[in-house]
Amino acid sequence: MYVLFEDAGKFMAGRVLSEADASAQVELDSGKRVKVKAANMLLKFDKPSPAALLSEATALSQSIELELAYEFAPEQEFGFADLARDYFSAGATSVEQVAALWRLHEAPHYFRRAGKGRFRKAPAEIVQQALLAIEKKKQVQAQIEAWSADLVAGTCPEPIREQLYKILFRPDKNTPEYKAVVEASKSSQTAPLDLLQNAGAIASPWDFHWQRFLFDLFPKGTGFPPLQAPAITDDLPLAPVQAFSIDDSHTTEIDDALSLQGLGTGTVTVGIHIAAPGLALSPGSAIDQLGRARLSTVYMPGYKITMLPDSVVQAYTLIEGRDCPAVSLYVTFSEDTLEVQSAETRLERVPILVNLRHDQLDDRITREWLEGEDQSDHADVPVSRDTLAFYWRLAQTLKARREVVRGKPENFNRPDYSFKLERDSNDTPPSGDETVLIGTRQRGAPLDLMVAEAMILANSTWGQWMAQLGVPGIYRSQASLAPGVKVRMGTKALPHAGIGVPSYAWSTSPLRRYTDLVNQWQIIACAKHGATAALAAPFKPKDAELFSIISGFDAAYSAYNGVQSSMERYWTLRHVQQHSIEELDASLVKEMGGGTWLVRADTLPLMFSVMGAQGLARGARVRVKLGEIDLMALDVHGIVTAHLDAPEAAAESQADEVDEAEDEEAMAAGPLTIAVDLNDSTQNDAS
Repeated sequence: MYVLFEDAGKFMAGRVLSEADASAQVELDSGKRVKVKAANMLLKFDKPSPAALLSEATALSQSIELELAYEFAPEQEFGFADLARDYFSAGATSVEQVAALWRLHEAPHYFRRAGKGRFRKAPAEIVQQALLAIEKKKQVQAQIEAWSADLVAGTCPEPIREQLYKILFRPDKNTPEYKAVVEASKSSQTAPLDLLQNAGAIASPWDFHWQRFLFDLFPKGTGFPPLQAPAITDDLPLAPVQAFSIDDSHTTEIDDALSLQGLGTGTVTVGIHIAAPGLALSPGSAIDQLGRARLSTVYMPGYKITMLPDSVVQAYTLIEGRDCPAVSLYVTFSEDTLEVQSAETRLERVPILVNLRHDQLDDRITREWLEGEDQSDHADVPVSRDTLAFYWRLAQTLKARREVVRGKPENFNRPDYSFKLERDSNDTPPSGDETVLIGTRQRGAPLDLMVAEAMILANSTWGQWMAQLGVPGIYRSQASLAPGVKVRMGTKALPHAGIGVPSYAWSTSPLRRYTDLVNQWQIIACAKHGATAALAAPFKPKDAELFSIISGFDAAYSAYNGVQSSMERYWTLRHVQQHSIEELDASLVKEMGGGTWLVRADTLPLMFSVMGAQGLARGARVRVKLGEIDLMALDVHGIVTAHLDAPEAAAESQADEVDEAEDEEAMAAGPLTIAVDLNDSTQNDAS
């Protein structure tokens, strides 16, 4: 005799070896013996064998019409054998009974379980709703299959095109559009990005990266609503200086300028003048809300998306030939020792003599010219050599003093890279096909260092001043230069070990960074109210708004830096293609495992992985043969063909690399990661 029983939700059958009142010893076809409680036994039978019974019942169950079975079933609770007798015949066989059990069990929308082998008809309205849902699922699955076939055939259905970036980067994995991409990738054995590009969903690698950027960070577009910049109504005195700014030729948001007084008298006063939108804009205003939504200007080769509308920027920018409202820091130094004697902040109008452009002057305003080794006239430079020479001397001194606090010098061994796209205007986004020119500027070039040190001086001085007056600000701090200790943002004036200053509050770019605008509001309160500034400042101690701004800015600034890094990587790879570069010299940066090394190119802002560097030390220089460039994934690989330098040079380079570990993280851009998982199932549950 055999028995069909249910155990842990599974149906099994076996031969009865022995039977007691409440249980039986049963041997399965596998030879395994189990003890089965009487309450779990559903059917006893003599034939066919258990294996044949299960096989024949499974096949027969699919012939049972659920609608007809529903009609035959009694209104009250019933057993599967009852249905089999009603549906097949009064003498329903064991196979027919088990077939009825299978069919009842797999149709919960028609029949609800009421116990082991027991069922009850579902209400008619529930059955109708379930049937409609099943039909809808079938239609959706048919749509998935149709879209999948279109993709494989090289055509992108419009619903998938419309949701392309959501599918790739923030998908709802239950949508038919996503499932169609997964199914098409599986059936065609094609990577999702390649599949979509072949189907015409992606116009070009550049368009893909640009649209992805907009999807992630500017889903509503990059335009501004029409807004009028409010005028500065403060009665500001005119400063007795002639200030000059130093930027590149593409800069329109001129935030900062410099001046100098008292040269040759033994006491000199350095003026650091910052554009003052904070005198006109107020927290919560329409323009402030724009700035707070964007938080920073976004930079990329050949284009930028400003934090504020250009009409607003031009109302407050420090443009030459104009007396511009400014928040000015005057720091008085001993001309001989360059020791600080005093510092004062003023709100005033500053005459801007000229906007210097370093990309037009770097070849003339050199260290040799500033230090008198080069006696060239350079009469066309509108700022005197004596003024620029003093700023050069001051910048070097301030840098050296910071490095004493840092505990080691800042590393300027590698150049800064600049990108220029050959096109008529930078007012619209690039097309991705422009010729790109990559230039270099040595880090710490004189004009750069003058501006950098002046801004560090201002940000540090104002940060300490706000703290002394009990006015909260937004600070950047770093506890130490130990590995893994990151720069953090907060509201407390803590030391910044990486810069070597006791506190650092970004305050010098209020047209480009929202944190600087916030700090400017606080600094203006300090300048106007002095010791009572904490009562008048827009943001009070422990103000939750400040923490919210910090959190939003941190996320946005990190995202924008990632965009800039990705776009620069795209144009670097385009440069390699446009110049048919097949080999590059590079330095080993980090061993990645599996025989792979991460390397940094010597002459381009490019990090990539190579094979063939086994046995070499970090920092060793190698020649690399490049493989195929993948502009979609922003990736390229290489193979080491030669080892270039001696161990001594490699060791020196290795030390440089250790010093610049953070920079490695910023430059490294690996292959693009998408959110399409080909292990996802595309099938709908039809039950």
